[in-house]
Amino acid sequence: MRPLLRPATRFGRTPEIRRHLRKDRRTQLPVPQTRIVTREYAPSRFEDHYHVSLADDAMYMTYVHEPHARPPPRQVRLTFDPADPYTKHRHNPPVGGSQLGKKPPPPSRPDNVVRLEKISIHTMQKDVLQSKHNLLGPLMALRAITGESCRAGGRHAVDGIQVVRGKKAVGGWIRPGVPVGAKVDLKGPAMYDFLASLVEFVLPRIRDFGGVVLPPESASPNSPSAVSGVVSFGLPPAAMALFPQIEVNQDAYPKLYGMHLHFVTNATGLGAQNRARALLSGFQIPFLRK
Repeated sequence: MRPLLRPATRFGRTPEIRRHLRKDRRTQLPVPQTRIVTREYAPSRFEDHYHVSLADDAMYMTYVHEPHARPPPRQVRLTFDPADPYTKHRHNPPVGGSQLGKKPPPPSRPDNVVRLEKISIHTMQKDVLQSKHNLLGPLMALRAITGESCRAGGRHAVDGIQVVRGKKAVGGWIRPGVPVGAKVDLKGPAMYDFLASLVEFVLPRIRDFGGVVLPPESASPNSPSAVSGVVSFGLPPAAMALFPQIEVNQDAYPKLYGMHLHFVTNATGLGAQNRARALLSGFQIPFLRK
């Protein structure tokens, strides 16, 4: 029996390229014909914790019973008559000032339970005003602790690490368009992964940290910060060395940088910041009143 003759290559001749891939103008890398988008490749413990138990607890703690339907909102008279042609294009605020701190919270329903929407991290370095090369350290540090990069995984909504530039001149110190720092917005699984690293590795090891300081009891509940639903606090430069991504290779960074954290929730209306604090306390972030 004659042996079967096979070609030298396993699959025969290489097929000819009929359509070349177009290249990205910025990176000069070939762009695939199909859109490749990465999905969640690992479960998030903190996200599962919110959906399994914390959402129900937050609704129980912030629930306000309303036996009857709410009356329609009172129509506040404007300063000028909109029908007057002489004041048509004039700024026309309502009588009595801004109504931002007077709006009631939305009704308590399962679809509007307080939840974490994003975490904004930003850092400002004075050394960047002297030389733009000093901005490489904060950029690489934020990229290490967050794992974010521009349009990572094919997600076009991900902006990655952004450079913060001055908007106006401040006494000859900052000029418009000059880089002054870096920032990043975390959403989805990346947000919960950063929150897990923060509450499990960083906050417990900060010296003399009793918790996030609460405003005094005499603070106005109608202030813009009290009705914004945003909880903000800062971390010293020494806290950056406590992140596992920085701790294993701290010598690769020229210095440590402080940062500000803003936890943005969907809470609105009166008592929005208190509901946001109740949510973060469920994620093991302590609060302290002096």
